[in-house]
Amino acid sequence: MAKFARLLMCTLTLAFAGLAHAQEARPSESAATSTKPVVVFAAASLKNALDTIGKDWESKTGNKVALSFAASSALAKQLDSGAPADLFVSADLKWMDWVAERKLIDPASRKTLLGNTLVLIAPKESTFSLKIEKGFKLAEALGDGRLAMGEPKSVPAGIYGQAALTSLGVWEAVSAKVAGAENVRVALAYVARGEAPLGIVYGTDAKSDPQVKVIDTFPADSHPPIVYPVAIAASSTSAEARKFLEFLSGPDAAKVFEGQGFTVLK
Repeated sequence: MAKFARLLMCTLTLAFAGLAHAQEARPSESAATSTKPVVVFAAASLKNALDTIGKDWESKTGNKVALSFAASSALAKQLDSGAPADLFVSADLKWMDWVAERKLIDPASRKTLLGNTLVLIAPKESTFSLKIEKGFKLAEALGDGRLAMGEPKSVPAGIYGQAALTSLGVWEAVSAKVAGAENVRVALAYVARGEAPLGIVYGTDAKSDPQVKVIDTFPADSHPPIVYPVAIAASSTSAEARKFLEFLSGPDAAKVFEGQGFTVLK
């Protein structure tokens, strides 16, 4: 009987030790939550910069970031459809205002992060020479070719592009020649591959691709200011989202943005 009791006690001791070890090994709910990546919906034109900044963030903090790039319009509609995201970075005010009206962001977290320019590009081997000014001969320069740009009805780069061409009095002459792209990086690719002789993209996009060259820069007063607002999604439960937003506004990120050609707005 005494032998049985000692055996039972030994078995219970081992069982409790195993349970304690399992509880210690199992991450707490808060720890598990903190290991989830910060999900960022960002305008396509930010890809190069945010890829670099995201890797820098991961190396400095050990936390992960998941970046999803598309046209701001597409990302805003994904948020409206319930897609999970922690941060939204738009390439214009229109789509940030659109999600704000639907209470899809935390308004207190919203800030304007960056500025950009708008340029006319051609394939790097092109011999085009064209000065952007009132009534400039863009349609004639295109000939039978197409003008690559973001879809003017929805994509911010296309909206800015149409505004600029309208201001300069040439939109009606070229509108039928527009090859509207789903985002600005697709428009950039059309030109880089030689599928379009000319295109309108952001200055930072042109700088990112050695297969294109800048023909000229659109006057700043020919289109609304190109700005990138950022905000935390209202549905976000990430403890790291605000920290990543602060990192985007910090000096390390600023160096990357400026190196890519963005203007950092204070």
